[in-house]
Amino acid sequence: MVELAGGTYRLAAPFRLGVQDSGRPGHPVVYRAAEGQTPVLSGAARITGFTRVDAAKNIYRARVPEGAAGRELFVNGTRADRARGPRNPAGFSVTATGFTTSDASYTTWTNPAQVEVVHNSGWKQMRCPLASITRSVSGGSDLTVDPGCWNNNHNAVPNPSFPFNGAGLPTMDGVSWLENAYQLLGTPGQFYLDEAAGYVYYVPRAGEDLATADVELPVAPELLDASGTPGHLAPVNDTDWRADYTGTWGHSEGRHLGDLNADVHYTSSNGDAVSYAFTGTGIQVLSETNSDEGTADVYIDGKKVSTVSGDGPERLAQQAMVSVTGLPKGQHTLRLVKTGGTYLLVDGFTVIPDVVAPVHDLVFSGLTFAYTTWNAPSAEGYVDNQAGVIWDPATRTPVRIPAAVQVHRGTRISFSGDVVQHTGTSGIDLADQTQDSTVADSAVTDTSGTGVSVGEVDDYYQTDPALMTSGNTVSGNTVQFPGQEYQDAVGVWVGHSRATTVSHNDIGYTPYSGMSVGWGWGWTSNCTLQAKQGLPDPCLHGTTYAGGNKILGNHVHSVMGALFDGGPIYTLGGQSAPSELAGNVLSECIDGCNMIYHDEGSSMWNTHDNVVRFANGSLWTSLWTPSIHDDTIHDNYSDTASYNNSGTDISFQQATVVTDGNWPPTARAIIKAAGPGTLPGKTVDDDDLRISYTGNWSSSGSRGYGDLDDGVHYTQHDGAAATITFTGTGISFLTETNSDEGDIAVSLAGALQKTVSANTPQRHAQQSVYTVANLPAGTHTLTLTKAGGDYLLVDGFTLNRP
Repeated sequence: MVELAGGTYRLAAPFRLGVQDSGRPGHPVVYRAAEGQTPVLSGAARITGFTRVDAAKNIYRARVPEGAAGRELFVNGTRADRARGPRNPAGFSVTATGFTTSDASYTTWTNPAQVEVVHNSGWKQMRCPLASITRSVSGGSDLTVDPGCWNNNHNAVPNPSFPFNGAGLPTMDGVSWLENAYQLLGTPGQFYLDEAAGYVYYVPRAGEDLATADVELPVAPELLDASGTPGHLAPVNDTDWRADYTGTWGHSEGRHLGDLNADVHYTSSNGDAVSYAFTGTGIQVLSETNSDEGTADVYIDGKKVSTVSGDGPERLAQQAMVSVTGLPKGQHTLRLVKTGGTYLLVDGFTVIPDVVAPVHDLVFSGLTFAYTTWNAPSAEGYVDNQAGVIWDPATRTPVRIPAAVQVHRGTRISFSGDVVQHTGTSGIDLADQTQDSTVADSAVTDTSGTGVSVGEVDDYYQTDPALMTSGNTVSGNTVQFPGQEYQDAVGVWVGHSRATTVSHNDIGYTPYSGMSVGWGWGWTSNCTLQAKQGLPDPCLHGTTYAGGNKILGNHVHSVMGALFDGGPIYTLGGQSAPSELAGNVLSECIDGCNMIYHDEGSSMWNTHDNVVRFANGSLWTSLWTPSIHDDTIHDNYSDTASYNNSGTDISFQQATVVTDGNWPPTARAIIKAAGPGTLPGKTVDDDDLRISYTGNWSSSGSRGYGDLDDGVHYTQHDGAAATITFTGTGISFLTETNSDEGDIAVSLAGALQKTVSANTPQRHAQQSVYTVANLPAGTHTLTLTKAGGDYLLVDGFTLNRP
């Protein structure tokens, strides 16, 4: 056991643990906080010595460490914004190399190569650095985007289709905002880092004193790395230079049958062979199963080890026909010889370069991980696919936003009572087929990318249980404010996985979906279903090992704050075994939602006993296309009756539709049981499950008015009430005061206390209009009832705890 004393441990490189640092089953190596202590593993440099350099704009400047590069700054634990211009600026049009505008002022900007253009479209965010800003022929400004990034985000967006992406291809064809120019500074809370000159510039917010403030510039990309062997496994194409085909092989391209890179090598002659020399401990060969595929003998280093067959009742692409593991580490040669049937087909090879040896039996408890950065987008841009899964700009293969805390090929790795916050990366990533590991009772907040990730997107073909993501648990956590920089990111992401449980988490304040589970779109849906969807025939059809997953009792709220076409819980692609989505409370869609969203290819989900509320005009569930199949939807509760069921072989029962917050006892029990329990802290947001709303209420998020967590609940109906049951000795009610706010009747334990007014000439956010103190320690109930005016608005509460 290793106990860490309190204090800040500044890391220039991650704390790395390998197989040799593992514990034993039942006897893990434990890294934990000493009792009563708060150790913080930080990837930031503290910045001091600010002086004001522009009195008119109140811009301050300080030196940063030599060579420091980063995309984030935090002041007293609050994320600053990179200097940015207005949203959706007018006057830009697309050119062959970027954008042009009649506004000539952009030509005065310094360091144009550090400027970034950002575009939100549908479910994607795209980012590209500029190459230059020059005066246009007409006297305006030409913004030339970095050519490689412009190609990936505009001219030729990566589109391998199933199982890697879907049909929609939003491109960078507009400007949502421009970012990271000194000339954009002037708004409090914004910063600009001049990496070449070694200065950071910042405009302080009201009340910030830079002489005493804790200003942190993240400079490290990662804080903890626990890695087994091998690392990430991904197939290479059948055209790989190490593949030696002998005999009468053909090469077929553009088949549109789901092949890796849309091509295969094939032969119809017995005795034809392919050899593949590799260094490692194993190899897998991807092929196709079909009624015209035959048999082949498998040799390793000249010795026959098995006979395999590709014969099957339907065409399935990218099947692991050969899987050889456990070889001594070193140089080997695979030889595959056709022995029967009509065809032998080779689609790809996956080399296992090292012994399959997970890092295992480690516990991290009570630790805080804070402040990381990820600088690749500054040079290469951000080439988005969906949900924090992006395209590598060079190889155009799928990768993910890196995380502050990374586990690669782990087994029985446990995070408990930890905090991951203020990152320029994702939070925690259980990657590379990690198994039987846990993230529990922890807080992952304020991340640039995804909060917690589990699994991979490119291992769908695996048949070896040792090479699958399985048995992991994400439970009892608070995952809030992910995607603070990369707005396509989600709270919890699960890729291809088996027997993963995501339960009783509080997931909220997301710019895109709250949770995304599964991958592959219609990949596992058969060709008949794909044809019903209107997809081309022949089709792209294969398999996944994903299945047996459980999404239970989560509270997912305040989602879709920036992008569209998502929801609180979003599923994608097929499950190979029944999975369950039950007992969740899904609420406060901001924009562009389907509340329970079984998207393309989703199958074998048992979706029941969920509560949907404050959908704000969205569908309570959506199964929009025939490739969604064999799902069971029953015994759910919703305050909207709207839904879409266009799936195939769906057992569908309309939700029990509730009005005015009159939830039946079963639904109230679901609400009470959801989430991780009472959230810590003295502040209770309007989305909190301790608050019940009766009467006609709506929610509004991403308002930009200074609300607590940027959202409110509101009603225009006299008699509508909000009730909070709390434990403590006092409470204050926070609302907005404004000229359209009115009177509020306040009751405590059912007895009217007084009527207060929220009416003021101007708008003021987070105003306390009622406070009570010195109550006996225990549980109390406060009710606020609209008694007049146009609106009653609930923003939150502050508690006095005993």
